[in-house]
Amino acid sequence: MFVSSFDPFGNLALSAIVAAVPIILFLLCLTLLKMKGINAALITLVVTTLIALFVFKLPGAVAVGGVTEGVVQGLFPIGYIIIMAVWLYKVTVESGKFKVIQDSISGISPDQRVQLLLIGFCFNAFLEGAAGFGVPIAICAVLLVQLGFKPLQAAMFCLIANGASGAFGAIGIPVGIVNTLGLKGGVTAMEVSQMTAYTLPIINIAIPFVLIFILDGFKGIKETMPAILVSGLTYALTQVVITITMGPELADIIPSLLAMAALAVFCNKWQPKHVFRLSDDKVEVVEHPLKEIVSAWSPFMFLTGFVLVWSLPSFKALFAEGGPLQKSIILFQMPGTFNETLQKGVMLKLDFLGATGTAILLAVIVTILTSKTMDFGKALSLLKLTVKELWIPVITICAILAIAKLTTYSGLTVAMGQAIAKTGVIFPLLSPILGWIGVFMTGSVVNNNVLFASIQATAGHTIGTSPALLVAANTAGGVMAKLISPQSIAIATAAVGEVGQESKLLNMTLKYSIALLVFVCIWTFALSMVL
Repeated sequence: MFVSSFDPFGNLALSAIVAAVPIILFLLCLTLLKMKGINAALITLVVTTLIALFVFKLPGAVAVGGVTEGVVQGLFPIGYIIIMAVWLYKVTVESGKFKVIQDSISGISPDQRVQLLLIGFCFNAFLEGAAGFGVPIAICAVLLVQLGFKPLQAAMFCLIANGASGAFGAIGIPVGIVNTLGLKGGVTAMEVSQMTAYTLPIINIAIPFVLIFILDGFKGIKETMPAILVSGLTYALTQVVITITMGPELADIIPSLLAMAALAVFCNKWQPKHVFRLSDDKVEVVEHPLKEIVSAWSPFMFLTGFVLVWSLPSFKALFAEGGPLQKSIILFQMPGTFNETLQKGVMLKLDFLGATGTAILLAVIVTILTSKTMDFGKALSLLKLTVKELWIPVITICAILAIAKLTTYSGLTVAMGQAIAKTGVIFPLLSPILGWIGVFMTGSVVNNNVLFASIQATAGHTIGTSPALLVAANTAGGVMAKLISPQSIAIATAAVGEVGQESKLLNMTLKYSIALLVFVCIWTFALSMVL
């Protein structure tokens, strides 16, 4: 925060209402006005800039620096990740591997409800745990489209399913960041991880039911109940054990792998009595040799391998201060943004070698080298096509991140947080809403905890409620905003080729985000009275 006060009106409630204008405006632009994402983002950016400059008195140089930082981060690493992920998908399709992938999934079950559980729920959670940053939404959405799901429908399913895994993200970083914040009372990531075990398992079990209900109603739930229970319970119960005994790092990766394996093995002995298909096309289950199936899945195996290596603490340590690859990171401060009071300026960081997008790029290169039907000439033409298709959503994400930086540096998020924290004993009921606001504004559970975990912990001490519970609520509530955060919506529409349909996708997911948030709020309040 680079302003002298987050309460410019001397009335915290009024300051918080003005600070909430960007959120309200963006939602109105996409829901009531049904604007395209790029238009809604640019209008909101202009209004946010005016509020930051003239109401909260953010210095002009810092505003320019914050917008520039958001644009740079939108291009790199976020835009870089999206382009590489979609390019990998296109290379996989063009090389002919995807037809074998489709056949192998149909070999597990031709029923699209089961396929949704396998790819939309389990594989989505695995990629969230391994990579995060929009990779699971981009990859799984296009996989579902190729399996016969409608584009926006596939995007919606992946956004909703992400609610089961977003709390722990890439290698548990969203919760692990707590250890670096020095929260009041010494709240640790392990304590927060253990507290999530009271709430997240309920959500994790519920989401597979929600996915199948959306796809095929109560009839679908009845016909696929065994598959829902196998995948949902395996994932939820395994995650409980890991979060309580080991911490957040592997809370998505191991449960999702076990859930995928359990569902695949179970389907060898069981299939729904009626095969559900979105179209009347009959599915011919074509068997392929194991070697051919492994080769077809190899792009995603390479993706998994490289992303896991890039996420390891030992690999990240190579780029840390004093590490052998530290000099590969480009750091520079935006001119004019130095704040003499805070002794801090807006820093830009470019880390090409350590970026998740580079891990995906390596997966693309290895896929090309090991493919008999793909060469670098074809691959580069696909890259050009990918950039042409994605430049508008990448610009949209740049504008969204610029808004996030402005709201952070000008104190808008702090104003909203402090206003909610003043509600006293009723605060646990509103605590998840604070997390929801944080993720909606920043698109990241990590950034949300950086912004609001200290407020949550302090409020917990003040009102006599477990600080770890409230930080866990901040995390869980934040995940519910992943379903509709502008950044997630832009990534999802870009991945399935529906750029300009952001308002429609938001309307499809908004009610589920709110319903899950309401549950987390009520449940957190109940827990606060017991714990």
